[in-house]
Amino acid sequence: MTQHPWSPEPVAAARSALFVPGDRPERFDKALASGADLVIVDLEDAVAVGHKAQARDNVVTWLSGGGRAAVRINGLRTEHCSADRSRLAGLPGLQAVVVPMAEDPAALAELAEELGGVAVVAMVETAAGLLRAHELAETPGVVRLAFGHLDLAADLDSADTRVAMLHARSILVVTSRAAGLPGPLEGVTPSLGDPARWADDARYAAELGFSGKLVIHPGQVEAVNAAFTPTAEEVARAARVLEAAEQGGAVRLAGEMVDAPVLARARRLLARARRPVARPGR
Repeated sequence: MTQHPWSPEPVAAARSALFVPGDRPERFDKALASGADLVIVDLEDAVAVGHKAQARDNVVTWLSGGGRAAVRINGLRTEHCSADRSRLAGLPGLQAVVVPMAEDPAALAELAEELGGVAVVAMVETAAGLLRAHELAETPGVVRLAFGHLDLAADLDSADTRVAMLHARSILVVTSRAAGLPGPLEGVTPSLGDPARWADDARYAAELGFSGKLVIHPGQVEAVNAAFTPTAEEVARAARVLEAAEQGGAVRLAGEMVDAPVLARARRLLARARRPVARPGR
């Protein structure tokens, strides 16, 4: 089934979301071919101030000519944001708008309405945003939260280690679930030469309840997709759990009790394994 570009499904289901700088148009099609579930063309951090206008032109041309991607705009309080918003309105290939430093639910709702109902990904990167995470998640138009742990650490003047960021990560996971959103997108792994680190970071995020991850290089995509995809062994065990449960009540399977929470987890895992992923170019 063909998805409308503004359908939230590709954004909600994405395991990997690959950033590509807006001032590097020669990389746009390569990003689509990378295997990433979602491409995010970046107009914010990856683009120098003097290149912002050209980056917008690049994005408009590409999204008007068959390209499909989300776009990370500049912060809502910056001078560049209004230009971003006016140029993105109505683009046929726009799948979502990614909002950095999200803090104001009303501003997000206004943005979504202004752009005709486009899906919004709210990036939680500040203390103020974290405190309002539940409001952000319940804002009309917001289909997913994303975590900017590097910016949050800078805002808090803390380390960006797993211990220091655990509380914030857990808040986003719980908040997303309570608001009926998919698990949030984990932040980037800045290391470009350590595949073991990419995979470990992704697995750690999956254990916490994240369901995808932001990536900054095509080489990171495969490991990230794998971390958020149920393994054949996990799928087989979930199927056995459901089969055992047909006996009724709490039963034992391989020495473990199978009760309602175990059943619920098995059903969700199988649903995730069966869900088709809408690739950016489809």
